[in-house]
Amino acid sequence: MYSLTPGYRIPALQRGLSPVETLLTKATAGAGGAVLMSAMLTPPPLWTFGAVGTTAVLLNFAPGPRSIARWAAVGYRHLRERTTPDAMAAHAGATETWALYPHHGTMQDPQSRAAFHEAFARALTFAGDQARQAGVQVHVTHHSTAREHTTHTQTISVHVPKGLVGHPDRVIGSLEAEFAALGALTPLTPEPVPAVTDRGSGWVALDDGRHATTARITAWPQETGGDLMAKLLLGPGTDRSLAVLYRPLPAGQSRRSAKWQRAASEAFTNDKVKADAQDIASGTTHGELVGGATLVDIDAYLTVWADSPEAVTDARWQASLAADRHRIRLDWLSGQQHRAHVMTSPHGVSTRKGAIL
Repeated sequence: MYSLTPGYRIPALQRGLSPVETLLTKATAGAGGAVLMSAMLTPPPLWTFGAVGTTAVLLNFAPGPRSIARWAAVGYRHLRERTTPDAMAAHAGATETWALYPHHGTMQDPQSRAAFHEAFARALTFAGDQARQAGVQVHVTHHSTAREHTTHTQTISVHVPKGLVGHPDRVIGSLEAEFAALGALTPLTPEPVPAVTDRGSGWVALDDGRHATTARITAWPQETGGDLMAKLLLGPGTDRSLAVLYRPLPAGQSRRSAKWQRAASEAFTNDKVKADAQDIASGTTHGELVGGATLVDIDAYLTVWADSPEAVTDARWQASLAADRHRIRLDWLSGQQHRAHVMTSPHGVSTRKGAIL
């Protein structure tokens, strides 16, 4: 039960807000409620309505893929950080990475691919139920290198934050057994993250001689049929990396998220068509939760690689055209390219929510 489309989770989870932004959202809601309640007894000063309204606009009005507050946070990071922070992918906890080679023909056959996804979903459900709060992260990367023959490499990583569960090795061992049923699973030690040596408008140069530009996948349609990787990775003559970071929610948090999402859509959605669409999505979510599924918060990223700034800019354009043909939306993360490429490496498994705004 995981999707990038809205309607499954509360907005704070759907948009991937950082903890500070989530706190500001809650504080704004609390202040607005307090102002409305106090207005019933004693009319407050007019400036209080203006302050609450201004804060709400900054947090929620989105000129593009982000709200105004998020654009400000991105600009601040652009000025403060010129290289990838070492602490971005070095959080305490237990982490394990494997190279995964699915059984031959798994992704080409619709039935085998569906069985693969069902088995992976069961593993995510198990991971989400190991703690009372969300924290276990599963990260899948797929790299295609186009030479005379296109080679594909896929990794899968698990990160259990320190203190989240008593015995993280037990959780990782159980997930390893689940993933071993998907194909050939081999323990892997990821190579160090390449350092950024230069940056331009929408790209970065790395110390290994490559240039990269990374986009967050903000939506993909149901019509992809589960073959999203093939649609994005099989471009002619282009090196691409696709990564998806899964954060499975515990059963209790999944139910609360579904409940508040439905209540918010019923209370604040005036568009009848949109309200009906959200109601259908809520009904589907309810049925899946009754059947034992869990909600999974997702971040998906696409990186294109090249040997020069001009080539990587052209590769970015070709990736945008391919995404448009399949109705996939990309956000090229202006001002965050120096850190975004980490998300398509196995090191992205240990990043905190909100590392990419």
